[in-house]
Amino acid sequence: MKNDEVYILAIESSCDDTSCAILKNDVVLANITANQKIHEQYGGVIPELASRDHQKNIVPVVEAALQKAAVKLSQISAVAFTKGPGLMGSLLVGASFAKSMAMALQVPLIEVNHMQAHILAHFIRQFGVESSELGVRSSEAGTTNYEVRTPHFPFLCLTVSGGHTQIVKIHSHLEFELLGETIDDAVGEAFDKAAKIIGLPYPGGPMIDKLAQSGNPNKFSFSTPQVNDLNYSFSGIKTSFLYFIQNNVKTNPEFITENINDICASYQNHLIKVLLHNFEIAAKRHSIKDLAISGGVSANSELRKQLKVLGEKNKWNVFIPPFEYCTDNAAMIGITAYYKYLKQEFCGLNEVPQARFEL
Repeated sequence: MKNDEVYILAIESSCDDTSCAILKNDVVLANITANQKIHEQYGGVIPELASRDHQKNIVPVVEAALQKAAVKLSQISAVAFTKGPGLMGSLLVGASFAKSMAMALQVPLIEVNHMQAHILAHFIRQFGVESSELGVRSSEAGTTNYEVRTPHFPFLCLTVSGGHTQIVKIHSHLEFELLGETIDDAVGEAFDKAAKIIGLPYPGGPMIDKLAQSGNPNKFSFSTPQVNDLNYSFSGIKTSFLYFIQNNVKTNPEFITENINDICASYQNHLIKVLLHNFEIAAKRHSIKDLAISGGVSANSELRKQLKVLGEKNKWNVFIPPFEYCTDNAAMIGITAYYKYLKQEFCGLNEVPQARFEL
């Protein structure tokens, strides 16, 4: 193995997706994820069931990733895992496996913050793949001659998921400054709760996005929270939506069925306006022209579209990750671990996962 070849085996198990990625430096050779369908019948993730499925999936997923990457265990330079935040039972499965693998291979162990990893997904290079969203261009299939369009430091990232909503200023690959966050519920929770109220299956966010395509985004209105500085609040918006549905169903039992597309479009439009309002203020306040989004909700088509509009209006550069790097995946854990490896930021076998892990 050449001295400049760093092979990272990364594990992500923070919630209900079991994922393993193999990276050669900052290039992803394989990114395999096993999804858990069992939670759909419960309308949300059941922690105990999630941890059990991680135990069943982790070995096959790692084997599949190694095979796809055509990498041997003897080539691995370090093993990385998600330390948190996430579900404790799920985190423990990934952490335990990673520790055992690192100890068996006698290679360094690297812990990764899940939210930092979502942000650094923008720096992933992908083997032999072109992506207009990521800005990756390979001159010849099978080569590693890449030009990657990445944000310049410092840049801002709006990190949006089922558990987090944050505005982060990124000074370097490993230096993050939290500028604002939700004081209660995350925007992903606001999407999923509204979907449940109107009878859509879990996960509800993608369903709202799909139905909204045929709706009028200005048909209905909802409350706008008043929160200090750059923070967010989505609890009141959820309550406003609940009362809106209840009041209209009282007068018309078929209200939801007759207006489902307009309801979804209006609600989605309102959430995105709230998100981008603070994001725009933050960019102007800090005089930053490179803006990015990350996290599961960054897959939302309307958010992606409206962020581009915002960028064009202010002549800002906008960075949107490919769909496969929006949701939880091990490639983002791997890219973060790669930069930590370069800094020799390793951890011991006594490292403990944290359900709550500050940025």
